[in-house]
Amino acid sequence: DEEFGYSGDERNELEAFYNDTFKDNEENSIAEGKVVNINDREVAIDIGFKSEGWVSLEEFDDPTNINIGDLVDVFIEKFEGPSGALMLSKKRADTERTWMSLKKLETDASVIEGKVVRRIKGGLVVDLMGIDSFLPGSQIDIHPVRDFDGLIGKKMDFRIVKINDSRKNIVVSRKVLIEEDMREIREKVLAELEVGQIREGVV
Repeated sequence: DEEFGYSGDERNELEAFYNDTFKDNEENSIAEGKVVNINDREVAIDIGFKSEGWVSLEEFDDPTNINIGDLVDVFIEKFEGPSGALMLSKKRADTERTWMSLKKLETDASVIEGKVVRRIKGGLVVDLMGIDSFLPGSQIDIHPVRDFDGLIGKKMDFRIVKINDSRKNIVVSRKVLIEEDMREIREKVLAELEVGQIREGVV
């Protein structure tokens, strides 16, 4: 401290001020940063840390639309990586934001549209906002489905029935929505039925 002309109190004050500039940022969290430099491969982003972090252009949906001064959400992977540099990820931040949105949809029992992308053992993989989820064969319909391949590429409504944070697994169901629709139709029909009515039915 004496070598640099600081007293003990002055150094403590400077350290407190320095730490205060990025105290709201933590590893494994999302932070807002500002684009401060762009080259042909990477984008430098300032999050208020002691140095900028570099993010690959490939992590941006439209690299041609990035400008210095733009505000960008990034995921803080490490304050000091193997080379001592701040490690940030735009793609990881996008994924985390989507994950939080999906968790809210689960909590609210909301309906979400997804696209069936491929078949796997026991069911199908459904794309939800860019994240893979699992649709068990038993949750596709109220009746057994034998032609799984015929559903690939189709968009359908689903409900998220389970999310495992640690494994990053999502399980969805289409069957529960069909059952709800049938229950509503049944209740409506029962409310309209009267003795002596003539109604059409299907064998």
